[in-house]
Amino acid sequence: MACIEFDGVAHSYLRHPKKEQDFAIKTLSNVWEDGGAYALLGPSGCGKTTLLNIISGLIAPTKGRVLYDGRDVTALPPEKRNIAQVFQFPVLYDTMTVYENLAFPLKNRRVGKKEIEHRVLEIAEILDLTDCLGQKAAGLAADAKQKISLGRGLVRSDVAAILFDEPLTVIDPHLKWHLRRKLKEIHERLALTLIYVTHDQMEALTFAEKVVVMYEGEIVQTGTPEDLFETPEHKFVGYFIGSPGMNFLDCRIEGNQAFIDGLAVELDGKTADAARKAKGRFEVGIRPKYLEIAAGPGRNALRAEVKNVEDLGSYKIATLLLNGNTLYARLPEDAPVPAGRIWAVFPPQKIKLYADGRLVQ
Repeated sequence: MACIEFDGVAHSYLRHPKKEQDFAIKTLSNVWEDGGAYALLGPSGCGKTTLLNIISGLIAPTKGRVLYDGRDVTALPPEKRNIAQVFQFPVLYDTMTVYENLAFPLKNRRVGKKEIEHRVLEIAEILDLTDCLGQKAAGLAADAKQKISLGRGLVRSDVAAILFDEPLTVIDPHLKWHLRRKLKEIHERLALTLIYVTHDQMEALTFAEKVVVMYEGEIVQTGTPEDLFETPEHKFVGYFIGSPGMNFLDCRIEGNQAFIDGLAVELDGKTADAARKAKGRFEVGIRPKYLEIAAGPGRNALRAEVKNVEDLGSYKIATLLLNGNTLYARLPEDAPVPAGRIWAVFPPQKIKLYADGRLVQ
């Protein structure tokens, strides 16, 4: 395994890029620690696959250096970087048995027969492939074929990292949970460096120790799933993580208060202190989970109107209208929601403040 570092890496698909907008990957420096399980999360087109291909060597960056354990590998092709990559669609040999497919990467490296058998049987057991080792790959279901692809990446013990590019795309939804659990189990058991690309926040949040969120070619936040939910450092993270995403409202700051269309809510002391040093367009942000509904006035309660209540079984989503702004509140299943006019309550400790889309802290 290896510690992988980007040192001022940027990439453009144009021959002569001039403006920042010309770059698919904006200049970034980042470290993926040895043995870590990371998810690269973001919408389609944000640069996730480009970044993964720079790590693997399929793409040489326009600027900057790629380091493996401090060694500059920027100019090295994929076969010299000692990585394994698993793609969206199964990559295997239909005419080979499951055992032969799993053994193939090791045979190519002239690994001894006993070591091949040990590694193949170990990975087959982890992936629940033991019972079909003698079967031809051609007759297997899609999820079994993708498990073989995963196994071909995992079977090598000498790789610097294993890179996954949306490997569960072709898998039926009810099987995805099982394979995500398997990947997590594999990481805990083998301590491999895993970097997993996805646009599905559920996949990212259940698989990874740390999630790297990308937006428009930038890494806007790296953190645990809890960090991303509780303290989004960028407005996009607030929108993208959680369902529904974070509520945002334009505001102006006076002292320890944020004024939303002339209506004041109190900020906690730490946020108010940070706001005095910040500049830009201010917005308050609050997760639907923390926006409360009350029948009467109180601290940090603003008059609003209930427009719709959606019952989702274990919880409800109330759509509110506050001076023309749409807000969402996520409420317990048994929470009463008065019809018509109510009070939307903003707990000060749950309010985040943003200036030009970045967290004020």
